[in-house]
Amino acid sequence: MQTDIQIARAAQKRPISQIAAGLGLGGDQILPYGHDKAKITHDALAALSGRPEGRLILVTAINPTPAGEGKTTTTVGLGDALNRIGKRATICIREASLGPNFGMKGGAAGGGFAQIVPMEEMNLHFTGDFHAITSAHNLLAAMIDNHIHWGNALRIDTRRVTWRRVMDMNDRALRDITVGLGGPANGFARQTGFDITVASEVMAILCLARDLADLNDRLGRIVVAQDMDRSPVTARDLGADGAMTVLLKDALQPNLVQTLENNPAFVHGGPFANIAHGCNSLIATRAALRLSDYVVTEAGFGADLGAEKFINIKCRLGGLTPSAAVLVATIRALKMNGGVGKGDLAQEDVAAVTRGCANLGRHLENLAGFGLPVVVAVNHFEGDSPAELAAVQEFCAARGVRAIPARHWALGGAGAEDLARAVVDLAEGRAEFRPLYPDEMPLWDKIQTICTRIHRAARVEAAPGIRDQLAAWEAAGHGRMPVCIAKTQYSFSTDPDLRGAPEGHVIPVREVRLNAGAGFVVAICGQIMTMPGLPRSPAAQSIRLDEDGQVEGLF
Repeated sequence: MQTDIQIARAAQKRPISQIAAGLGLGGDQILPYGHDKAKITHDALAALSGRPEGRLILVTAINPTPAGEGKTTTTVGLGDALNRIGKRATICIREASLGPNFGMKGGAAGGGFAQIVPMEEMNLHFTGDFHAITSAHNLLAAMIDNHIHWGNALRIDTRRVTWRRVMDMNDRALRDITVGLGGPANGFARQTGFDITVASEVMAILCLARDLADLNDRLGRIVVAQDMDRSPVTARDLGADGAMTVLLKDALQPNLVQTLENNPAFVHGGPFANIAHGCNSLIATRAALRLSDYVVTEAGFGADLGAEKFINIKCRLGGLTPSAAVLVATIRALKMNGGVGKGDLAQEDVAAVTRGCANLGRHLENLAGFGLPVVVAVNHFEGDSPAELAAVQEFCAARGVRAIPARHWALGGAGAEDLARAVVDLAEGRAEFRPLYPDEMPLWDKIQTICTRIHRAARVEAAPGIRDQLAAWEAAGHGRMPVCIAKTQYSFSTDPDLRGAPEGHVIPVREVRLNAGAGFVVAICGQIMTMPGLPRSPAAQSIRLDEDGQVEGLF
């Protein structure tokens, strides 16, 4: 079998102008980046206003395991399959971060014969969006320290500067640092640190902004510190919002590429799903909905994080109404959730699959609570036995849900046509979509609601001062914001080794952050990190150029 990168390099790509034309976009409505990728212009986006919207399909998954689930691969395969059965479908996914690419997770363009191309560029610098976000974020950080250095007219309390710096790389040594050492010429010394770029509020803002004016307004609302009276200091107070918008002007325009089967795909934005809301940009999703009959999008990690945040943050703030959801699982991942070690996954074990279905069932219950019709996509691996597949189908059938084997990895869109037909049947029915909680619910109650109803915690514990901080934000007018639970993606609990469907655990909230520009409050739970580290043997050690100048080892 060819590797992903060999398959991608053999792709018969069409000029990006042809892909755009298939969406009804003319040459003056795109900004080409070479022959195979382009941005959709701001003018073109504005011209779409008022058009009817297609149906939105969410692809989510069970909790991730080392065995793999294939959510992005399924998203791409389903999009291709919908086009094969005569539906005008567009795919919307996130851009890839360099951190996971050079760490251990790898790329984010699908796999096998269900990929988006150009795959190498997408997983490296692409069109420079992440660099623009990093620059805008760090410009604001520099302007904070510069303001303090030149007299501190805003009376910023240097002990209460909350705006850290970012870079798009895993680097644990930068989690906690001191800046301003070296005497008066270098400013005032203070403790700070770095987050990874995908955890930046600027990333979240770019992915929720509706247009340039909204982007500028949201950037200005970013709270970076408190002054000596404990009042908030914003990016607008520092005069940074205009320059930040300039840096992000091109980055806000969605990126258009194509699948291996030459179907359109928007790849734009990339907030992490455990420490942010984990969805592609709102502006790309809304554009795709106005250009297509169906839009297939994904939300990061398992449905307990990705789908919950997609619904309660992105859909709520963006006015989106999904028509159906696809829950992705693999036999291998279900066996791991049933207690099988990674080295034994090749052996048939129907009992372990049945035990692992507890995790699948928990996600089905949660999705039903949002009023979304669901189909389970069993992402096929060689070695999956008929008996194991039958166990999954029986489990789902008992809950009124279809489980459909999908072979898009090996066969492309042709391998997911049954899944596509099932999705159409669900989407053309009537959904009773609803978020988990109302806007007016107090912030602490929103946190408790998510942790108890989605993660099945027995209780939520707040570190000292957390509830007082939330109350202060409510008093300042931020109480209607949704909340973003930042926790491990590997478990319903905060223990990454606790698989299956645990309940009765305790979720500790150790920190809360106000993302006033993005429009949501983040609750940091357990030991989740906003600056990941590299593993013992990072993928970067195997990445190089071969003698022909081709990238080797990236996939």
